[in-house]
Amino acid sequence: MVGIASNYVKADLNLSDSMANTLPSLVFLWFLIFSIPTSLLMNKIGRKNTVLLSLVMTLAAMVVPVFTLDFTMLLLSFSFLGIGNAIMQTSLNPLVDSVMKGGASASTLTFGQFIKSIASFLAPIIASWGATTNAFGLGWQALYPIYLCVGIVATLLLFGTRINEEPVIGEQKSVGEQFAGAFALLGNP
Repeated sequence: MVGIASNYVKADLNLSDSMANTLPSLVFLWFLIFSIPTSLLMNKIGRKNTVLLSLVMTLAAMVVPVFTLDFTMLLLSFSFLGIGNAIMQTSLNPLVDSVMKGGASASTLTFGQFIKSIASFLAPIIASWGATTNAFGLGWQALYPIYLCVGIVATLLLFGTRINEEPVIGEQKSVGEQFAGAFALLGNP
């Protein structure tokens, strides 16, 4: 999504290479910032609710460029996309582990990566189709409402799915202790 949009945005807004390359880096910046706090949030509100939050952030990212295409709104959109991606990547595997008992989580996660690959493969095709046919009057931006619809379906399906989550076991630690514990993992080869 980000790579395809960056190419079109560069041309549409007459951005320099360095400005256009700033957009994809936002996704990784937000992952750096939100990955550890997401794990803390997940312990507080639950895995399912955390994944739902990630989907809502991603939906927000898909809505913004449909209404306006300027640099500020794209920064906002890519930031929402980065935050949603960070929250999802941090919380989805634990959710799958809690749902798929009996060793099926690895195959489920692999299948999920297969679906993600299809979405990544289709993004440039959809953007090219939109650009050449001016689909929905949006051009290449037709990618956004299409992925928005897919995101809405995913959100509704997860919201409607009953999931019994195991409570977090262990002593309650302060936020500082939890951060320190997460960073202590870096010392484990």
